[in-house]
Amino acid sequence: MAEEKKTIKKEEIKEPDIVEVKGYIETVGRRKTSVARVRMYTKGDKEIIINGKPYNKYFTTKVLQEICIAPLKRMNCDDKFRVSVEVHGGGINSQAEAVRHGISRALIEFNEEFKKRLRKAGFLTRDPRQRERKKFGLKRARRAPQWKKR
Repeated sequence: MAEEKKTIKKEEIKEPDIVEVKGYIETVGRRKTSVARVRMYTKGDKEIIINGKPYNKYFTTKVLQEICIAPLKRMNCDDKFRVSVEVHGGGINSQAEAVRHGISRALIEFNEEFKKRLRKAGFLTRDPRQRERKKFGLKRARRAPQWKKR
């Protein structure tokens, strides 16, 4: 009898199945020292927000705007998602390419069939180039002080 009570208690304490419903796809895009945290929502008004601003206000030049939304245009999804991005580090061009990388990764999580086209376009390759460190005795990484014979 004592054994039966123990088994009943174990069954009663059974943990419920935890289903995490976020409602968005979260990915990270990187380039040089820029890091972009991308959240892509299927619901809500279809816009792209970067650091609390619309993408065309954050990236002022047309070239940077095109770099930023290139994966969405490539997949014909520019009016299907609400994209929220937090980006920091690096320069403005590096940030635009980090956003492009993050959006591309999010699109692949949404639909695995997009991977081939995005890979061919070069949007999934993380650009690993970093700035070379400054060496002592030099002005920059390789720039030596000007030498004067006389």
